[in-house]
Amino acid sequence: MQSKPRDKIILATKVSGYSERSTFLRDNAKVVRVDAANIKESVEKSLSRLSTDYIDLLQIHWPDRYVPLFGEYCYNPTKWRPSVPFEEQLKAFQELIDEGKVRYIGVSNETSYGVMEFVHAAKVQGLPKIVSIQNSYSLIVRCHFEVDLVEVCHPNNCNVGLLAYSPLAGGVLTGKYIDTNPDISKKSRLNLFPGYMERYNASLAKEATNEYVKLAKKHGLTPVQLALGFVRDRPFTASTIIGATTMDQLKENIDAFTSAPRPLAPEVLDDIESLFKRYRDPTLS
Repeated sequence: MQSKPRDKIILATKVSGYSERSTFLRDNAKVVRVDAANIKESVEKSLSRLSTDYIDLLQIHWPDRYVPLFGEYCYNPTKWRPSVPFEEQLKAFQELIDEGKVRYIGVSNETSYGVMEFVHAAKVQGLPKIVSIQNSYSLIVRCHFEVDLVEVCHPNNCNVGLLAYSPLAGGVLTGKYIDTNPDISKKSRLNLFPGYMERYNASLAKEATNEYVKLAKKHGLTPVQLALGFVRDRPFTASTIIGATTMDQLKENIDAFTSAPRPLAPEVLDDIESLFKRYRDPTLS
């Protein structure tokens, strides 16, 4: 990064949400919270590690309050716990913005309730407004965002852009886990770490993935072009977060944004919607 002009780079990072297991992130903590002290320590350490004096986008990795996370889809009322008020979190971010250490703020793994509370608190208290939400979104994980967050985040409502993560569903939507050549997937993380992202290995998720791979081939696309193209073209997507282990994977991902058909043809979208009617968030199976 030091070889490029800093103003040519948009740098985003995160501050941890509530955690009783990630206390190693802080110098002295029995539990990690999203309060002023934790936020400030996190930012100072990030600035040092990144060798920069400001962060363009600082995001809360997951909320301080209880929310269903990472494969837990239903809210469990018995898990409610006291949390750091939204206003207090925003005031901590305001201090960092005033100091020039942070430019914009966002959330991640957030719900419609959380987005609206953050936006409301910012409006009422004159505090910085969140500009982005980094949530999982893909061909096989759509409902959680589309049911209500699309409306909440609409430009005429809260005006918060989606930074879609796991657009390839942990690599599943590349089709490599259903490929007949075991060498392709044996070193991939879902096989290296059994149980990791297990929701993508659900039988219905595999069935849906197989159908989307067939759909891509039908329209002369690679599975990656289909999956990334779908997320890329959604009107509420501000940016798509890609990940790669090899240079070939990185090149294929980038191709979906530079040289692949754009936007996806209407007949492709029609076929996607037909499959969606059969497989509505199959990771829940």
